[in-house]
Amino acid sequence: MSEELGINLSQAQKLLDEYIKDSVTKLHCRESEVIMRALAKHFDESEDEWGIIGLLHDIDWELTKNDTKNHCVKCIEILKNAGGSDYLIETIVSHAYGNEHCGDYKDKIRTKKIEHALAAAETLTGLIVASALVQPDKKLASVQLKSLQKKFKNKAFAANCNREIILECEQIGLSPEQFLEIGLTALQDIAKELNL
Repeated sequence: MSEELGINLSQAQKLLDEYIKDSVTKLHCRESEVIMRALAKHFDESEDEWGIIGLLHDIDWELTKNDTKNHCVKCIEILKNAGGSDYLIETIVSHAYGNEHCGDYKDKIRTKKIEHALAAAETLTGLIVASALVQPDKKLASVQLKSLQKKFKNKAFAANCNREIILECEQIGLSPEQFLEIGLTALQDIAKELNL
C-alpha cells in the first residue's frame, strides 16, 4: 500500500466497482489510469500512485452527474471512508478546479505537477476516443499521431474536450505533441480492453 494514498490498487479497483456501474464511465476511468501511468513512467514517478489517482478521479460521477455542483465534493467522503489520504483526496478534487459547475472550485487553480497531469490526462481521453470512433474501422490502431494533432487544433472536433485543460501538459514540461503521443500510445496499448 502506498503511504501517500492510503489506498492500494486492489482497493481502488474494488472502490471503482462499487461506485461506478456505467461501462462508459468505468472505461474513462481506466483510460485516465493508463495515461497517468504512462506520464508517471515518463517522469520517473510512482506508476501505481499516479494510476490509482487516474482510476479514482471520477469516483463520485454517477452520484453527481445530474448534480454537478457536487462533483468532487461527494468523492471526499467516499475516499475518506475508504482510507484515502488527504493527498489522494486533494489531488483528485483538483481536477474540478476552475470548473464553474463543480462545487466551490471555480476560483481555485491547480499548482502541482500531478494536478496538471490528471486534469490534462482525463480530458485527453475524450479527444483520443473520439478520434478512434471517426476512423472507418473505429479502432485506436488506425489513429495516427499527425491526425490526432490536427484534431486537437480543430476545436470543432470533440468540442467538449477543453483544449486549455489539455494544454496544461505544458505546465509539466511536455509539448502538446509529446503529450498527445504519450496518451495515444497508452490507450493503443489497451485497445482490446477498450474494444477500440
